[in-house]
Amino acid sequence: MSAAPGQTTLAIASRRRSFAHLSPLLRARWGWVVLLIAAGVANAAAGLVGPWAIGRLVDELPAGAGTEVVVECAIAVAVAGVIMALGTWIGAWALAHITMPVVGDLRTQVVESALRLESQRVESTGTGDLVSRVADDSRKISEAAAQVLPLVVESLLIVIVSAAGLTAIDWRLGLVGLVALPMYWLTLRWYLPRSEPIYKEERAAFGRRAGRLLGGLTGARTLRAYRAEAGELARIDAASGQARDLSIGVFRFLTRAFGRNNRAEAVVLSLLLVAGFALVSFGETTAGAVTTAALVFHRLFNPIGALVGLFDQIQSAGASLTRMVGVIDEASTSPRRSTDHCIDRPSLILEDLWFTYDDEPESRNHVLKGVSLRLDPGEVVAVVGTTGAGKSTLARIAAGLSAPTLGRAVLESGTAASAGEGEPLTELPETVLRSHITMVAQEVHTFNGTLRENVALPVPDATDEQVTAALNTVGAGWVSELSRGLATEVGDGGARLNAEQEQSIALARLVLADPDFAVLDEATAEAGSAGAHALEQSAEAALVGRGALVVAHRLSQAETADRVLVMEHGRIVEEGTHSQLVAAGGHYAQLWAAWSA
Repeated sequence: MSAAPGQTTLAIASRRRSFAHLSPLLRARWGWVVLLIAAGVANAAAGLVGPWAIGRLVDELPAGAGTEVVVECAIAVAVAGVIMALGTWIGAWALAHITMPVVGDLRTQVVESALRLESQRVESTGTGDLVSRVADDSRKISEAAAQVLPLVVESLLIVIVSAAGLTAIDWRLGLVGLVALPMYWLTLRWYLPRSEPIYKEERAAFGRRAGRLLGGLTGARTLRAYRAEAGELARIDAASGQARDLSIGVFRFLTRAFGRNNRAEAVVLSLLLVAGFALVSFGETTAGAVTTAALVFHRLFNPIGALVGLFDQIQSAGASLTRMVGVIDEASTSPRRSTDHCIDRPSLILEDLWFTYDDEPESRNHVLKGVSLRLDPGEVVAVVGTTGAGKSTLARIAAGLSAPTLGRAVLESGTAASAGEGEPLTELPETVLRSHITMVAQEVHTFNGTLRENVALPVPDATDEQVTAALNTVGAGWVSELSRGLATEVGDGGARLNAEQEQSIALARLVLADPDFAVLDEATAEAGSAGAHALEQSAEAALVGRGALVVAHRLSQAETADRVLVMEHGRIVEEGTHSQLVAAGGHYAQLWAAWSA
């Protein structure tokens, strides 16, 4: 399944496709499924013993039966209670062995698929939608598997077995009980087509709310800087209010379904009593049989009510399942990149790049407008310009994280035979692309784990010596001050690292990955003035022997570059070496004069 053009959320699978995705996971545990059904049937059948015992007593005690009948019925009820207890325990045990591994496998597949999605696609939909599917929808499925599904399975088996028992007591009373079917069917026919869109809309609203909350939290510093907290809080409140109103509407809708169910129960129980009275009057059945039939039907009230009562959670979990499987399908149907590539000493070619975040290529809102750049092996090019000039967008395209709307971004082999036959970056397999190009952004994430695991992220099988060498290359002398060295736990709950230390980890990853090209998007900005000089030296050391596109946060980085590009409004307005641009007296010269002062 691929997303339609202009789609602002990730794909949502059909209900049939979602359950088809679960089928192989369930078939792998068919033995536990059989045990679950057997335990449920035994449990439901044992539940019929109570009504049968009462019906027998109603018939035999007035006829002069002795206490032995009471004793026999009491023993039968006690044995049935033991069977029901065992059936419930075995059923819960079997269900846990079915649902927990299936939910775990599904969650793993969704996370793996989310990591395979094209970053451009995730950006176009917003991270909130993806986060809500991986977190909220996954939690909804887990809760349904642990709390809702056991009750649903138990209730369904009780309904089936009790219906068979009612027919066995007296087929005529069974026919009367069948009157409930069209009434319940009408309730479901009214409920089902209305419930699915309601629950999908509710889950989508939860996704929008998550996106708003996530954006507000991650952008808190920006909001405070511009005193824009009130506006963002209003938008968050609006998204939360919409989710709340939809949840209230769902509850109101559910109470109407309960009312229809109660009406069916009252009508059919009344018909059973009337028909039973008539049959007893004509000597066609006994009072005990009618009593048993009435109790069996009354026994259906709770499981049927539970099925309807839980249907909102079932539908909500079903909507979550379609959203999770949608992520899996979208990742699996994304265009596959060939794995047969060998590019010898490539050059990075960016030719006539146009880029817009709008859906239409001919949109006038282009972030890049005809940008061209050739980056040869070992060459360092710095990009400077004001905020919004398109520098970071150019960096993302150069790193293969986004595809240009128009133009081409390719790796062109240095061999004469393949000159001019560049490989588009977005068509290269991820492993090949990353062997040639690595990006270090301004924001660096430190994962929970050891320092060694964090540095060795691009090369997991790197030795301690290689990791240490990479850290030494970027001048990470602070590692020697850690009590456990490379084994030190970092990230949440571990050793606290400052921005300069986290950025040096990112640069050490770059050294260890050893790509042909590096893309640094303001990679020293987070350290502030105090650590910027040290990080600039670390970045220079990390770039030795490789080409680089450096989005310069500080003009001192441009001063040491082989070439400097000056961007304004999505275009390159000046290009040359630092000395050439300073001598030209243009825009860069003005920036340098202000910087030097």
